[in-house]
Amino acid sequence: MKNLEINKKIILERIDIIQNSLKKLNQMKNLTPGQFMREENFALAEHYLRYALEAVFDICAHILSRIPGVQVDEYKKMAIEMGKQKIIPKDFAEKTLFKMAGYRNRLTHFYFEVTPKEMYEIVKNNLGDFEIFLKHIKKLL
Repeated sequence: MKNLEINKKIILERIDIIQNSLKKLNQMKNLTPGQFMREENFALAEHYLRYALEAVFDICAHILSRIPGVQVDEYKKMAIEMGKQKIIPKDFAEKTLFKMAGYRNRLTHFYFEVTPKEMYEIVKNNLGDFEIFLKHIKKLL
């Protein structure tokens, strides 16, 4: 995969978005559940989580678009293909990245169903998934 003609500038810009979003989300880990549930904090967490997820799948779309014969137009399919192409570990792609794709879709299309409690749990327990993803993308660069 080293000889893919990826645009490093695009990838690095998206990595920066993810890292900046994670910085904000990690600060929110210190909030109590009550503080987090305040409308403005919940809205900020939702924004930064969606922003980070969009950047993850922008990276996936860019990389996959450079592989001859690969065409994916859905985020969950992108997740699976990233593992199939050995860009990230297959297990991580099929389990974690696939779930991240589903959550991105939920935040975008079913945002009205997302509860402050579940968002709090994600911020407290799942931000490391972004770090794992970034570690593998940085190897590609």
